[in-house]
Amino acid sequence: MYHVVIIDDEPIIVEGISKLVPWEKYDCCVTACAYGGKEGLVTIREKRPDIIFTDISMPGLDGLKMIAALKSEFPDMQISILTGFRDFDYCQEAIRLGVCRFLLKPSKLEEIEEALAVMAENLKKKGVASHEESQEENSAGSFIVKNALAYMEEHYNEKLTLALVAEKNYVSQWHLSKLLNKHENRNFSEILNQIRVEHAKELLKEMQLRIVDISEMVGFTDVAHFSRVFKKMEGISANEYRNTRL
Repeated sequence: MYHVVIIDDEPIIVEGISKLVPWEKYDCCVTACAYGGKEGLVTIREKRPDIIFTDISMPGLDGLKMIAALKSEFPDMQISILTGFRDFDYCQEAIRLGVCRFLLKPSKLEEIEEALAVMAENLKKKGVASHEESQEENSAGSFIVKNALAYMEEHYNEKLTLALVAEKNYVSQWHLSKLLNKHENRNFSEILNQIRVEHAKELLKEMQLRIVDISEMVGFTDVAHFSRVFKKMEGISANEYRNTRL
């Protein structure tokens, strides 16, 4: 029996799907419903369902990031999208990340059943074969890393932690750490320090700025730490870099 979770911020849709679909016909049962994106993510991690029907246009939720997070952490999980969001490029990206069906609201019962039948069949096939990383799983991981790096590049001068960047991408910090090492061959601190040093090198061109000022401007709270990191990465101190490289 495959477990199903339904997520939508419109209760009438959740109730309608949960009551009208003949779940037993597809060896499925609804184990939980959620009425918002954040609640849905908590429910998914708690219940670990096999199948998800979810909206992706809910307040406070980035639908593509959510899909990528789920397919990366739970690659066998089957996902169908229910949405009124009509955008071809968005749909294509969702499918590339591993979404099984993209159903536009209002969805017909037969469309939902067709999606359910396909997802149940996919699970049966996966149950026979041993798990190997799929193209979808790799795409989801790459998508998460790309967004994590973009967030770090945008907020490098703030107090950034692995936990915060992971939260922005709907994954655990352990999972984000694993993805960064796999796709970038570097850990979170190494990547963040590299970003900060690259920005520091640009600021060193401004001769009126002191090293301590630059250190703070790129996100270091301790100039001694900044100096150690800079010298480790560039082979010379920030002052030497300013005097010999610029």
